[in-house]
Parts: sequence; C-alpha cells; structure tokens
Amino acid sequence: MFSFLRGASACNTMQLPLFPLRTVLYPGGILPLRIFEQRYVELTKACLKDGSPFGVCLITRGEEVARDPAAPAQFATIGTLATIDEWDMPELGIFHVRTAGGARFEVLSHAVRPDGLVVANVARIPAEPAVAPTAAHAPLVQLLEVLATRIGPRHFPAARAFDDASWVGYRLAELLPLPLPIKQGMLEINDGNVRLEVLRQFLAQQGVL
Repeated sequence: MFSFLRGASACNTMQLPLFPLRTVLYPGGILPLRIFEQRYVELTKACLKDGSPFGVCLITRGEEVARDPAAPAQFATIGTLATIDEWDMPELGIFHVRTAGGARFEVLSHAVRPDGLVVANVARIPAEPAVAPTAAHAPLVQLLEVLATRIGPRHFPAARAFDDASWVGYRLAELLPLPLPIKQGMLEINDGNVRLEVLRQFLAQQGVL
C-alpha cells in the first residue's frame, strides 16, 4: 500500500500514511489508540497486514475526527513513526491498538486522498547519539524513576535507559502535563541534554524542581 520512494535519497525517504492527533508520540514511547473512522480502520488493516508503520503528527489546527474530508486538519511537519504491537477488535469496525514510537521524520510534501487520509513523503531524522545525562540533570532522572513506578509497567516502555539523556527527555516530555506546543518542541530538539535543560528550566519555573 505504501512504499519507499526511489531515487538518490531512497534510503532515508519514504511514503507514509499520516494519523494527525492532538498528542505527541516520541521515539520509544507507547501510544494506545481507539480507531473507528473508516479511513483509519482501513489504514490499520493495511499496517497489520504488511507490518508497516504510519506517522503520528500533532494537529496544530482542526479536529481529530473529520467533519469535512476535503478540509483536513493542519499538522506539525515533524512527527514519529508508529508501529502497532498489540491490537483488538472489541466490536465490528472499531480497533483498539497499542503503538510503539520509532524514528522521527520530517514531512516533505503531502496529499489528501478522497476519503481524507493524508499520505506524505517524509525523510527520516537520524537518531540522536546516546549520551549520559549531565550531573545537573540528575534530579530529572530521579523524577522519571518516580513517575515510572507510579504509572506501572503497562504504560511505560519495558526497555529502560535512565543513562541515556535522549530517552530520559522523551519519557519526561510524554509523561509531564506540558502544553502541546512545548511537547512538540521537545520532539523537534536534536540534542538529548539540551532537551533535558529546557525541561529543567521549565520545571524550575513551575516550582517542581
């Protein structure tokens, strides 16, 4: 249904169906979804059949549920690949899925199909180098350890990397009640310790740290 593009940048570029949402998915994160709109039901079936991902992008204007397929929601151009790792169909036409966040991507161009599904040409963004959090960010690591214990393993990634600044920053950004524009900003930062420093300053301003 969706395939890698051919050409000089084929190794880094792909065609991807998008699922704009009022949430931000981060690499390594978990995102449960209840899918009932027909365009996304068909998308889910295709992804389950092929084992292929779709893209999650934050809606910047508009609604998740389409009222007019000819006027889709506007969305951020930096998103995250989502792969379905668990699914159920509790009733006909409704999927409950759990998705796992993969690589980030940038939308280069997109088109809207007649049913309202957005299909985009995207470029994968390379993963950040794994670096340890600085000593100044130790309180953020401790905060994340507390939050992980409170929410339980079902809603927290099984693979843990408290010694990786990028991983710690992504997990805090998804768990903390940050405004959506700030959550999107955390996704767009390309340095793990810079992300932690922005989070540290924000939490200090809020009196959390």
